[in-house]
Parts: sequence; C-alpha cells; structure tokens
Amino acid sequence: MYRVILHMDMDAFYASVEQRDNPALKGKPLIVGSPPTQRGVVCAASYEARKFGVRSAMPSSVAKRLCPEGVFITPRMQRYREESAEIMRIIMLPEAVVEQVSVDEAYMDVSAISQQADADSSLAHALPVAAALKRKIQAERGLTASIGIAANKLLSKLASDFKKPDGLTLIAERDKVAFLRPLEVRSLHGVGKVTQEVLNKAGIETIGDLQDHPGDLRALVGSFGPVLKRFAFGEDDRPLDSSDEIKSISSENTFLRDTDDRKILRACLREQADEIAAKLKRRQIGAQTIQVKLRYSDFTTLTRQLSVEEPITEARDIYRLGCYILAREKLVSRPLRLLGIGVSSLGESVSRQLVFSLK
Repeated sequence: MYRVILHMDMDAFYASVEQRDNPALKGKPLIVGSPPTQRGVVCAASYEARKFGVRSAMPSSVAKRLCPEGVFITPRMQRYREESAEIMRIIMLPEAVVEQVSVDEAYMDVSAISQQADADSSLAHALPVAAALKRKIQAERGLTASIGIAANKLLSKLASDFKKPDGLTLIAERDKVAFLRPLEVRSLHGVGKVTQEVLNKAGIETIGDLQDHPGDLRALVGSFGPVLKRFAFGEDDRPLDSSDEIKSISSENTFLRDTDDRKILRACLREQADEIAAKLKRRQIGAQTIQVKLRYSDFTTLTRQLSVEEPITEARDIYRLGCYILAREKLVSRPLRLLGIGVSSLGESVSRQLVFSLK
C-alpha cells in the first residue's frame, strides 16, 4: 500500500479565531497575549503582526516596540479549545487515521481511501480530499487551513508550510529530492538551533548540502546522522500516533529549607528549564503548554499553566514563561517548599526560519 499523509495546520489559529469573532480586528496586526504595559508574553500573533517579527513567547513589551500599531487582546484558551474540537471533528474522515499533534494541527493517513496504480497517482488522488476539507473548515468554521500532501510526515508538514496561509501543496515522490534541495537545514524535523550551528560551521547550509555531503554525518551530529541523511532525501517511516495518551515532561525541586528568595527560585527555574529543553531536543519535539507547580510550607500545592500557539523548545522561552506565570498569579507570596515546571501539548517543533526559494 502506498502511503498518503495529509498535514493540516490552521492559519494563525488564535488570532484568526479572534478576527472571525470580532470582524473589526480583521486586517489589523493582532497580538494575543498580555498588554505591553504589564510584565507578560505573546501567546500568538496574526500574520499582519508577524511581518514585524512578533512571535510566540516574546515579551509583550518587545512586541510593542517591534509593532507599535499592534492590537493586544487577552487570550481565550477555552474558546480556542472549543474551536479545535469542532475542526478535529471535521477532519475525522472514515477509514483515515488521525494524529492530533496540537490544538490547531493534525496528520491524517488517508492511504486506505487514496490507493491508485502508483505512489504519485495515489498522492494526486488525495488532492480533492484535502481541498474538500479546506472548503468544509472555511464554510462551517469561517477559518482557513493549510494542508500538505506527501508520502510521509516529514514532507507533508513541509508542504503545509510552503504556501501559508490557505495553502494546498503536494510533494510528489518523483519531485521530493529537488523540492528539498534549496531549503535551509533548519527546515528538517529534529534540526534545532544547536544542530543548525554545527552543520553551518561545517559548510552545510541547505538540505542540498546535506544530500551532497560525502562524509559520515555522525562525526557532526552523532547518532542522528543516519536519520538526518534519510530526511535530507525525503525518507521518513515514522508512523502516526492516534493514541489519546497525555504526554508531558516536568522537573521539580524540594528545597532543604522553605524559601521565597527570588535569586534561589530563579536559579531553580533556569536549571529546570535547561533540563526540560534538553529532553525536548532529544525527542525532537516542542511544547505549547507551560505549567508551574509549587508547594507551600503547609503542603498546599498549586499548579498554573499557560499555552502559546507555536511550539517552543528553547530553555530561555520555558524559563521566561515560568517566571511570567509566577508573577502573573502572585504565587510567591510566602516561602515555597517545592517548585517545579513542566511542559505538555507536545508535538513537532516549528521552524521560524523556513526559507523556500523554489520558483
């Protein structure tokens, strides 16, 4: 059976929901998050705001400097979760296997309903299926989605990013190597900032450079080398995971003496953020929800969380969001016995540096 994988990604989801619900916001540089007058962060940004460099997890004050005309609104997480449930209902096609990887993103294996004489004919047969899904989402929810079609997860995700917003792109098996050649190495699943720097120092800037590299990539990136080489040629055999298991990564510390010393608490959060970021990078995933956990001297335990639209992987972003939650909720009002930070809503990380130079 030929594999046919669709990747559906809603366009600027949080901001698009807000612009749909309030037409006065359409066309404006919308920033979903804390106001710039407060110590807060950006949860999401419309495409109009992204043109100024605004992104998720950025301090709101920085977003205001980059985009002075930006309109800031408070996120409505429950509203986004409700909208997500409606969209996922639409894409649950009969005979399709669906892996929801975040509130606004999912893979669909439609191999069973797209089989033709050869691999590329099977992919082409999925074009009307994807187009119909896009129309249905637009008609029923008033939102646009971008969908990519390819023979595996790696390529289908790249395809959905290719012509955003409101895109529909198919990467044929016969064209995949040529399609990949001009892209930055950061475009590949599992290549984060550190790996990109290592490869760039070795003169490997594009995926084409990876394809042409004659040496053993393990000398540069360790055990990831053979996988990275396969990815460079568009080969990816990862299966879809349709389980509903909640996945999270966390770290916590119990102090020898209860403390509210900000220096100690900040140092603790930094170490925990570094630990979590390292685990995310090893698994080649990002997180959209950050949670802090604390316990007071009387053993009262509290948890508070925050979600952002784009998955994050960097320790500095995890640390910043953890500090923001503590400050926003005024949680360090008395000495803490325990402090922890965790991440959930795990899925593939989003490259902010995808550059496509195909004509």
